[in-house]
Amino acid sequence: MPPRKKKPVDQAELFTASTPKEIQAILWKAADKLRGSMDANQYKEFVLGLIFLKYVSDAFEERREQLAKELAEEGIAEDRLDEFLEDQDEYTGHHVFWVPESARWSSISANAKSGNVGEVLDQAMDAIMKANPSLIGVLPKIFNKDNVDKKRLAELVDLITDARFGGSDDKPAQDVLGEVYEYFLGNFARAEGKRGGEFYTPSSVVRLLVEVLEPYEGRVYDPACGSGGMFVQAAKFIEAHRGRGHKSDISVYGQELNERTWRLAKMNLAIHGIDGNLAARWGDTFADDKHPDLKADYVMANPPFNIKDWARNESDPRWKYGVPPKSNANYAWLQHMISKLGERGTAGVVLANGSMSSQQSGEGEIRQALVDGDMVACMVALPAQLFRTTAIPACLWFLAKDKSPGGVKGQKAAAADRRGEILFIDARGMGEMVDRTERVLTDADLAKIAGTYHAWRGTTSAKDAGETYADVPGFCASADLKTVQEHGYVLTPGRYVGAVEAEEEDAEAVAEKISRLTTELYELFDKSDQLAKTVREQLGKIDD
Repeated sequence: MPPRKKKPVDQAELFTASTPKEIQAILWKAADKLRGSMDANQYKEFVLGLIFLKYVSDAFEERREQLAKELAEEGIAEDRLDEFLEDQDEYTGHHVFWVPESARWSSISANAKSGNVGEVLDQAMDAIMKANPSLIGVLPKIFNKDNVDKKRLAELVDLITDARFGGSDDKPAQDVLGEVYEYFLGNFARAEGKRGGEFYTPSSVVRLLVEVLEPYEGRVYDPACGSGGMFVQAAKFIEAHRGRGHKSDISVYGQELNERTWRLAKMNLAIHGIDGNLAARWGDTFADDKHPDLKADYVMANPPFNIKDWARNESDPRWKYGVPPKSNANYAWLQHMISKLGERGTAGVVLANGSMSSQQSGEGEIRQALVDGDMVACMVALPAQLFRTTAIPACLWFLAKDKSPGGVKGQKAAAADRRGEILFIDARGMGEMVDRTERVLTDADLAKIAGTYHAWRGTTSAKDAGETYADVPGFCASADLKTVQEHGYVLTPGRYVGAVEAEEEDAEAVAEKISRLTTELYELFDKSDQLAKTVREQLGKIDD
């Protein structure tokens, strides 16, 4: 096909998409159609797979309409229109997946009531994967199985037909679907309870990791990537600070153990336009490291807490600071991530609170080696109820290979030399409840925690904001290694930040409260004595 001059398209002239909230309502209703006939894990694949199929079809049709307008403006002869409209390069060159005619939603919807809708959907998934190499092995072909209620599946297709993923002038189609996809991942995680934590990390926790690490450029790695939320948030961070065109400034590498979750992650990255390397297939990070030679600039992860019976090899070279116990993989995760860090690499890891103080099975010795090796940059104690999928209290470990003034990736120099120091932040009192069981960190909370770390580290963002670091009793403290040693290498922030300083009027209020409660207590003692006397008198009458 000869090259053709590209003309900009006025997005305001294009059809307007449904809002994300409208689409979410339609599709959650769609999920209910299958909820009674299969478990949460199955219908998650069904619905998210169909959402993806609908999105690629809508994005394709949107590009097709744009192309038709461009061709008309250029005066292309009618007998050549189909030639250009079916030119695959006109789509893939605009970051739109090529959708063969049989896989377009108009064709699928027309055949939904034919009785073979499952076969139609599986064939559509297969056709799209064959036409787009980056999707090979990713899309689910699970719709034509005997245990699938074809009548309900046809109804599901009808409902999804009502959802339009076309772009608008203020929100591109990719962003619309991205929000819907993330909404569903969160809802499915809640529906699956504890198992949902295998593929989903609460968005406010992910945002905190990204805001602290500031991954503007370089290699980003997650060895337990779930559905890919860390990568999506990293891309959003870059877009927010440097614009949409800079998303490719990071290279994404990940690994996931669960096959179904690996597929979700691949779809999630594709939806957000992120070209990530999640390996050719899923696999156990400890037994089969898919990126053995990788040296990353940023590692962000929420690995499973306290897992037992993991693939432990005592002679593994990753155990530089000590062999992790068979009974708990927390320190295996930490050391694996350290092994992946480049010369100025930094890591943010979500772990169970026990990792900060455990002395069992040699974990205390490993933690001591990490501290003495100056690998720990910051510890953050998180509030309770951030994780709906687990009641285990959690914390954040921030690790750094280089805490010298020049040790911050993407910056000429950081003002503060933090070698031999660790920042402790106690954020347990932060967050707000969104319902009776779930807490989220607010934008103000995220800014305070990340801003404190940046001020302590002396990064460019802290300088630009005019922030300087100072200990705040009850919230943050910078401790040298000698102080940590005096605390037995326990890294719980509460040991270092101390108590909140009460203001003078608060102290007076406390004194008044103590006085009032003391008076009330004495009055209760008096009443108790009087009651005891009355009881004795009555018992004496019975004896008489």
